[in-house]
Order: sequence, then structure tokens, then C-alpha cells
Amino acid sequence: MKKKVVVGMSGGVDSSVAAYLLKEQGYDVIGVTMQIWQDEEKEAAEENGGCCGLTAVDDARRVAQVLDIPYYVMNFKEEFKKNVMDYFVAEYLAGRTPNPCNACNRYVKWEALLRRSMEIGADYIATGHYARVEQMANGRYAIRNSVTAKKDQTYALYNLTQEQLSHTLMPVGAYTKEEIRQMAIDNKLPVAHKADSQDICFVPDGDYAGLIEREAPGKVPGEGNFVTKDGVILGRHKGITHYTIGQRKGLGLAMGHHVFVTQIRPETNEVVIGEAEDVFSSELTCNQINFMGMADLKEPRRVWAKIRYAHAGEWCTITQTGEDEIHCKFEKPVRAVTPGQAVVFYEGEYVLGGGVIV
Repeated sequence: MKKKVVVGMSGGVDSSVAAYLLKEQGYDVIGVTMQIWQDEEKEAAEENGGCCGLTAVDDARRVAQVLDIPYYVMNFKEEFKKNVMDYFVAEYLAGRTPNPCNACNRYVKWEALLRRSMEIGADYIATGHYARVEQMANGRYAIRNSVTAKKDQTYALYNLTQEQLSHTLMPVGAYTKEEIRQMAIDNKLPVAHKADSQDICFVPDGDYAGLIEREAPGKVPGEGNFVTKDGVILGRHKGITHYTIGQRKGLGLAMGHHVFVTQIRPETNEVVIGEAEDVFSSELTCNQINFMGMADLKEPRRVWAKIRYAHAGEWCTITQTGEDEIHCKFEKPVRAVTPGQAVVFYEGEYVLGGGVIV
């Protein structure tokens, strides 16, 4: 009997080709678009395109027709609001820089979609991520780098559970972007030439602070002081939600040379300013640990670690320092260690696990 797979279709070329590949491999494929956008107005949803606007639904439905697979729209607005948008706002208000895509992957795209897919008798869910799921020699499931480093999306998937991974297919990870686009062209998929979405889907204009003010009226701290690490006042800032660690542009400080945000202090509503060298750190601590390729960390281990999506990575030694706490000591200082972002540990091409930077 054919195995049934629900493909999360965002209306983009990658997820469309994922559905095509799985059908070719003999799976019983069902296409699903997750409706997560909060605004019902057609104009707003059109404008907010990305992976959750109405255009995504139209495009995904047209692809499903070409592939001759059943297609549905499932409503996940509640899960998205709670696990992604509310989390995003709370983290910024606490002076941290959140990673909404990681949260969306774990709690919406996987937890909620997988549960609902299982309810309708599916064996797997699948996405168009540039990554691969493999079972390792130790029996554990892990995310493996895609064949194309340029598009690798493993960083955003480090917090998936073993249960989720055992029911996940990622067919796109075995190809380059060029190959995926060519398959879309060859098979006359209507999204073959569609551009990739870049922004956070619910902040299409990039104005995080504006979104936070709309979502948490009355809770957003206003202006405060730019200070040195010793507390010397340098000027006034617009509000802590406008800044992130390592930021240089948009500070409005006339210091005569480049200066950077080195710390955000929500308790005093201060943004700490320092020199270029102050942005580098040799260590960090993380919590909310998720082990993937390894089951636990009994002794210190040398791993390759990435501290943000676009970070090339650096060697470090990780040591468990608490029940839900790992300390990382880098061999070379890394730039802009940012509380709220993820640190992800790799061994070769495999994700061993990761956590949230404190």
C-alpha cells in the first residue's frame, strides 16, 4: 500500500517541487497550505504574500491541479499567533532577538501540521526545506546539510523532536536550487519562475518595532538612554525594540567613528554602546536544549557551532553545566552573540542539537 504524505505547500517553487518529487517516488501525496496570516482582508494578505498570504493559496492550488493531487487549506492561525507572533513580541520586549522561523518550524509546521496530518491517516509530512532527514548509526534521527551549502536550511530546524523527524520527508535537500527550478520548468509548474520570499512573513515591511507596538499596545518601553558599559550617557534611543546586538546603522550617535550595540538592558531601558572589539565573545551559555544526532552530552565535546542563520560557524567545546544548560567555549571569538537567537551544534554534516542563547 502506498504511504500517504502531506506536503506543506507555501506556493513557492521548493515546496511545489517537493510535492512533484514525492509523487514521482510513488507516495500518495496530499497538498496542504497552512493558513497562518491573521488579517482576513484580501488586500493585506496579498501585500503580505510570503509563505502565508492568499497568493500562496492560489499558487499552491494551481500547482496541485497540475500535479493532480488533492489540495486543502488548513487553518493554523491560533497556533501561529500563540507560538510565533506572541513569542516574537515577548522576546523583543525582554531585550532579546527572537528567531520566529525556528519557532514556526517546531510548533506550527511540525507539531500542529503533523498532528492534524496523522489524524487524517498520513504516514509523513514533507516540506521544501534544503535539508535532509537521516537515521544515524546510533538509531537517532538527525537533520543533515543539504547538498548545496548556499541554500542550507538546517539551522532553522535544529529543534525538531525525534518523533517529528521520524515522520518527516525533505526531498529537496538532495538537489541544488538550480536543479529544483529546472524541474519546475520541465514539469510546467506555474510557480517555476517565482522569486524566493526573504522577509519574516508577518513583518513584510521589516518594521519589527511597529509590529510590536501594534501587538502589545501600552507595553512597549519608550525612549531611553544609550550608555557605555560603565553607565556614561551618550544620547537617547528610540526604544529597545528598535535594536539588536552588533547593530551599527541607525543609531543616530555622532561619535566620530563606528560604534555598535553590545547589550540591551530592558530592566533599565538602556542600550549599551561599545567599540568593534566589544562585539566579539569567546563563550556563551544556552538553554531550551534539543538533542538531535546525540541523545545527551555526558562529557565535553568539540563541535562546529553556528550562532545565527547566516553565520559560517566556528569550532567550540560544549559542556553541560545544568539540567537544561550548555556552555560553549569558542576557539576563535565570534561576532555578536545575541540572546534569543539559536546556537546549533554540528558534527560533519549532521545537526547534533542546539539551544537558545541566554
